[in-house]
Amino acid sequence: MIEARHLRVLRAVAGTGSFSAAARELGCTQPAVSQQMKALEQSAGTPLLIRTGREMRLTQAGEALVRHAAGILAGLTAAEEEVAAIAGLRAGRVRLVSFPSGSSTLVPTALAAMRAEHPGTRVSLVEAEPPRSVEMLREGDCDVALAFRYGADGGPAGASGSAGSAASAASVAEWEDLVVRPLLTDRLVGLVPEGHRLAGAERVGMAELAGEPWIAGCPRCRRHLVEVCEEVGFTPRIDFATDDYPAVVGLVGAGLGVAVLPELAVESVRAKGVSTLVVEPAVEREVVALTLPDLARVPAVAATMAQLERAAAR
Repeated sequence: MIEARHLRVLRAVAGTGSFSAAARELGCTQPAVSQQMKALEQSAGTPLLIRTGREMRLTQAGEALVRHAAGILAGLTAAEEEVAAIAGLRAGRVRLVSFPSGSSTLVPTALAAMRAEHPGTRVSLVEAEPPRSVEMLREGDCDVALAFRYGADGGPAGASGSAGSAASAASVAEWEDLVVRPLLTDRLVGLVPEGHRLAGAERVGMAELAGEPWIAGCPRCRRHLVEVCEEVGFTPRIDFATDDYPAVVGLVGAGLGVAVLPELAVESVRAKGVSTLVVEPAVEREVVALTLPDLARVPAVAATMAQLERAAAR
């Protein structure tokens, strides 16, 4: 019989490429990893790994087992949590992954409410941007992912025509296997230095920023910036790129360029030396909470999703 602990070890070995690295990741010894892999191969009745010198690769059977491991482990987690709730054990855990501006705005309110209403439930938090956060959810490394996508991830909000329809269909397909809880629509705002020629304007067209040096954000945000700018007729000259929102604001405040950031990000940063502008055409991103269908039935996960929704409504 294949044991869940052996599957976790196999996933770690496959992901890190060695027994020693897997042992560090799992917090155990290399001999323990080796013993559990031998036990798993005995249970499977076939070799799962091929060792050639320092290199290690999966056999066909090993690849198949790794492919199924994420779903099996997620299902086991869901089963354990649901059974515990049915038996009246109110202790539980939820592993939450969030993008940075969500971590500093929505998450604190939601987790404070969770602690007040369900003190026996532990919620842990790590940060990752989509699509990595969504991959973590599918791989069984978290229970709830706070994520976002831009206007169907294919251009400005309200994109029309076949391109917009195709992008919308692709965006829906991206999450079709997940439970999606919409939280809010987050509009992007323009940032310019206080002494900039447009600093006093209430609104600005993206085309008016065509000749400016740009500071771009995370890879998905950066790609979307280029797409939006090309929609209005120019390719932005990106001088700086950083995943750190305070760094974006600092660079703009120092007069090194202009940027667009989600309102959630601006809300979470002290925007010193910066003027914010309404950008036209409107560019929006949809912020959602995601989980797996099996996990959605776990009371602690459902409560976390509900608290995120309440935090977004405030």
